[in-house]
Formats: sequence, C-alpha cells, structure tokens
Amino acid sequence: MTRHDDPQARRGYHHGNLREALIEAARQLMAEHGPEGVTLSEAARMAGVSPAAPYRHFKDRANLVAALALQGFAAFADGLDKAWNNGAGGPLAALTRIGYAYIDFVRRQPAFYTAMFESGIDHGSDPDLSRESNRAFGVLRDAAAAMHAILPEDRRAPPLMIALHVWTMAHGIASLFLRGDTARRNLPVTPEDLLESGILIYLDGLGLHHQR
Repeated sequence: MTRHDDPQARRGYHHGNLREALIEAARQLMAEHGPEGVTLSEAARMAGVSPAAPYRHFKDRANLVAALALQGFAAFADGLDKAWNNGAGGPLAALTRIGYAYIDFVRRQPAFYTAMFESGIDHGSDPDLSRESNRAFGVLRDAAAAMHAILPEDRRAPPLMIALHVWTMAHGIASLFLRGDTARRNLPVTPEDLLESGILIYLDGLGLHHQR
C-alpha cells in the first residue's frame, strides 16, 4: 500500500480538512526551513495527498503562504487587542503591554511571524489578509492615540507617527534578537527590558516626563 492509498493519509481530505492540513504543513515547513522551504508539493506530501490536490484550495505557493499569514495576523491582532485591554492602567502601561505582546507572539509563533513579515507576500493581495493586518496595526494606533492625548501639545507627535515608531522598535527587536536562525544576535538584557527602555526614552523626548 502506498502513502496515498493509506486511509489515514487520506482522512483529512475526505473529512473536508485538506485546506487546514495544508496550512499546518506550511507552518511546519516555514518553521523548519523558512519561506523558501514552503512548496505546494511538500505540503501535499506532508498532508498525505497527491501533488495535484492542493490546487483545489490554493492556486499557487504564494496563495498558501498568504493563507498562513492570514491565520498569523488574526492571532496577532487578537493578542495585541487583549494586551491593549481598552487602555486599562493608563496609556503608557497599555502601550508597553502591546509591545510585550508583540515580542511574545514572535517568540511563540516564529512561523507565523516569518509568513507575515519575511515571506514577501503582498498584504493587499487578499481582502481578508489586508483586514487582519490592518486590525493588528489598528490596536497599536489606538494605543498611540491615547498616549498622544496626554503629551504636551507643543511636543507630541501625531498618533500615526507614534504608532509607527513604536512598531519599528518592537519589530526591530524581534527581528534582531528573537530569530530562530544564525542571524540572531546576543542580547545582554531581555527583549522586553530593551523595548520598555526604548519606549520610555522615545516618549521622554516627546515630553512624557512633564506629565509624571
């Protein structure tokens, strides 16, 4: 009996779960081999179906990676929103929690992170992907708007700029110090401590110390 004749191998397909099985295979491939390791043929092999079967759900490799990124952004947005918690504890505490949640997501979900930010997909190529990507950034923008409101009028930056600056810090720390490959840099402090100090230094430059 061949692999494809095995009832266990075909189970996902006959139960209507092939699409999810292929996305899960892509997640494993992304974690182990990076973006270049994700192919429809290898995902099909891992799912136990023929090489032609994935084309029922994905027109090409990019479409499969985009589906993986969509799941990642949905989970990412949920995590950031939970951390934001409608600004509980004040703007600075809430913004810092979002930064921590960003780092925690990258640490726990490296395959999603790679699919979302390092696979070269076009976030505007799919309306669902674009929606979830924007939802995640929207949480950060809401937190930045709350922070903007308490900064001195003559010093504060626009909310969008604050959001982009904090995003850049969180993303840079994640990219440099939380990678799973040989490009990862050593860090004498925790990524969370580095991010918190960076946020405080940045916001002090915008006059936060006058509000303490």
